Amino acid sequence: MSLYLECGYTSLNHFGEELCGDKVEAVRKDGFTTLVLADGLGSGVKANILATLTSKILCTMVSADADIDECIETVIQTLPVCRERGVAYATFSVVHVDDEGKGFLFEFDNPEAVYYHGGKCCDFQRTEHKIRGKKVFETKLELSAGDIIVLFSDGVPNAGAGMLLSYGFMRPEIMDFLNKNVRTGSSARNVACQLAGACYDLYLEQPMDDTTVAALKIRERQSVSVMVGPPVDKENDAYYVGKFLSGEGKKIVSGGTSAQIVARYLKKEIATGFEVVDKDVPPISAIEGVDLVTEGILTLKKVKELSDKYISSTDLSSKTFKKADGASKIAEILFEEATDVTFFVGQSVNSAHAGSEIDTTVKLRLVEAIAENLKKAGKEVTLLYD
Repeated sequence: MSLYLECGYTSLNHFGEELCGDKVEAVRKDGFTTLVLADGLGSGVKANILATLTSKILCTMVSADADIDECIETVIQTLPVCRERGVAYATFSVVHVDDEGKGFLFEFDNPEAVYYHGGKCCDFQRTEHKIRGKKVFETKLELSAGDIIVLFSDGVPNAGAGMLLSYGFMRPEIMDFLNKNVRTGSSARNVACQLAGACYDLYLEQPMDDTTVAALKIRERQSVSVMVGPPVDKENDAYYVGKFLSGEGKKIVSGGTSAQIVARYLKKEIATGFEVVDKDVPPISAIEGVDLVTEGILTLKKVKELSDKYISSTDLSSKTFKKADGASKIAEILFEEATDVTFFVGQSVNSAHAGSEIDTTVKLRLVEAIAENLKKAGKEVTLLYD
């Protein structure tokens, strides 16, 4: 079984601060995924510098298989000392796992990570170590498909303290929230945004601490192919469509001409839809053997807008697309379900759009912008032009 590791994270700045005192770094290297969440002492610029240095150092060294003792010593020696407190301090959590889900978790003074396994939250089995006089907890990881590790800074348990909650958002309550809100198909980014959004509400939209949530999920790979536009040479139609349909996973066709070519190849009729779900998005159609058939340019423009919102570090809305219009359906498949996306981009000029703003250049720009957002969301993306 081919597995895939995805990371998602988001942060809330301390109210009144332009910079966040927490920092997340993630890197994929040599078959391993490394995720680091660092929390700098205090808030604002100083905390941001401490967290940035810590996360960069740890992510770089751990991904290069450096010994954890050496990593921590390097962090201690590198961090600048705070003039006011006389200490150089940042807490951190580090996850380092391979594509089979095997690896480790190290935690130093951050809130204990939550393990979502078998459809519910639980605690990790942690082993205490003393490294350079500091207490560090280690967990050996053997993750399976569907497992999620949720890391967070102390802004999460502090949420609502003295406001809506007497003692803050305590660990049992955090786990209960995740149990109720995480669904089987939830992406790592969706999980992170849901928990951060709950904290934002508990802070009454004025966070009194930097608050960051990072999630790592291991899941089965899901391929999706998207056909956008016909090839320049009509003689290549059959080869082009055959290649598009031969891949694994779901198939999406965007554009009327593309739909006609695919229907002709499959010897099927196009069932034209008339239901308008969103006034800015044309109705979807259907072809037997294809998972989704939509209009082209207008739908892709909406997908681009939805994808910008999805990857935004400041948008805390639920990262799902529940509407039944074509753009929402494409966005849900690409950003929540897919791990690997292949675009088949035909560059033939539509004669009906000649001389207008709706031309091949606009289509290509939209596809490439969506592809870039998919990459930022951690997807494996391939663009094939014809």
